[in-house]
Amino acid sequence: MQTTEANLSKLNNIKHSAMTEQQVIIAGGGHVGLSFALLLAHHGIASTLLEKNSYPTVSPNDDSNRSHYLDSRNTALSRRTVQIYQEIGLWDELQSHACRIDAVQISEQGSFGRAQLNKADEKVESFGQVMENAWLGRELLLAAQQEPLITLIDNADVIAVDQQSDSVTLSFSYYGEEEHEQQLQGSVLVACDGRDSTVRQLLGIDTTTYDYKQTAIVGVVETDKPHKHNAIERFSPAGPLAVLPLTDPEGDGNDDYQAGYRRSVVWVCPTGEESKYLEDDEHFLATLQQAFGERAGMFKTAGRRGAYPLTRVLADKQVDGRCVIMGNAAHTLHPVAGQGFNLCMRDAHVLAQMMSAQVLKGADIGDPTLLKRYEKARHTDQKRVIRFCDAVVHGFTHPNPAVKLARNVALVAFDKLPNIKPLIANYAMGLKS
Repeated sequence: MQTTEANLSKLNNIKHSAMTEQQVIIAGGGHVGLSFALLLAHHGIASTLLEKNSYPTVSPNDDSNRSHYLDSRNTALSRRTVQIYQEIGLWDELQSHACRIDAVQISEQGSFGRAQLNKADEKVESFGQVMENAWLGRELLLAAQQEPLITLIDNADVIAVDQQSDSVTLSFSYYGEEEHEQQLQGSVLVACDGRDSTVRQLLGIDTTTYDYKQTAIVGVVETDKPHKHNAIERFSPAGPLAVLPLTDPEGDGNDDYQAGYRRSVVWVCPTGEESKYLEDDEHFLATLQQAFGERAGMFKTAGRRGAYPLTRVLADKQVDGRCVIMGNAAHTLHPVAGQGFNLCMRDAHVLAQMMSAQVLKGADIGDPTLLKRYEKARHTDQKRVIRFCDAVVHGFTHPNPAVKLARNVALVAFDKLPNIKPLIANYAMGLKS
């Protein structure tokens, strides 16, 4: 990125401006932190974003092709998340690496229950889009670097948070040519610094955690059968599995003429068994084949895979004075329905809108009363998504034959009964929260 020294100089130059009186400090510059900063900028609100790691150098002209053809992690973006990126003018840049989900097939291995969602039946353009994390991160970083209202400081390690009645002060160590300590004062601090959030710990906010005793194996595979924009959700005794459509390397994944043989895979296994799926491609492909049958065709090639232990982490509160806990720092969820990042985006969108309204009134953007209103406003959507994810995980891994029969009957009912699909689909797409 541009040198952090230049961004620190920029920060010093604007520290007395009127906009800085409404200064938002964001700790954590991953996908959620960058997206929130861009949402604020869309409303004309300046922010300073601190990231612990070093940002890569990106430019508008560098590698727009899929440089890691079989090695990337991916994210399923809901319809609502796509709408949010459209709102801030970023979707046109993102779309070249996005692949539509036109249909979703749901079934359980070795059972009769199955259901399918089709975009034509639900009268939507798609159920969402699947995108490589590397591309999403690249475009978010590039947009933030080009936005005058965003100051980026990487290599910055948060070490203290001090709240005053009308402001919050964040102290951080900056690792440039030489390490030194800096302080930053703003009206509000928003922590998007991940599951093990430093800010959350410094504020003394406890968490409620639950270990699923599962590990997600995440990677990309090729099949001999085109995906045709279909997502497959499959439940096995080990846990939920998903195969999602991805773009091909030579063109737009939303082009109907693209054959589409590349797919994102999320394979959940009991913790302790992950090594055999990570180290042996043939075993991994054979296991996928057994679980999915011929629904996706033959699994031909597997790329490099990563393993991620699955633990639900929920902050006991998401607002403390002038500080907001957001993203995985607020709620880290099971990936069963691809809801985690999309829930974070809805949180970010609501808070940015509430802050914008506050600025238009000439009121304090970090007013603790306002932030508590935000926390309350997001409660219902968050709780519903958390309950849904846990119900799916526990319901489809319970070994009791009666429970297995009940869930398969429920799948058939979901597929056949009128008015059920549109309701569930709207929640999954984030259109009804």
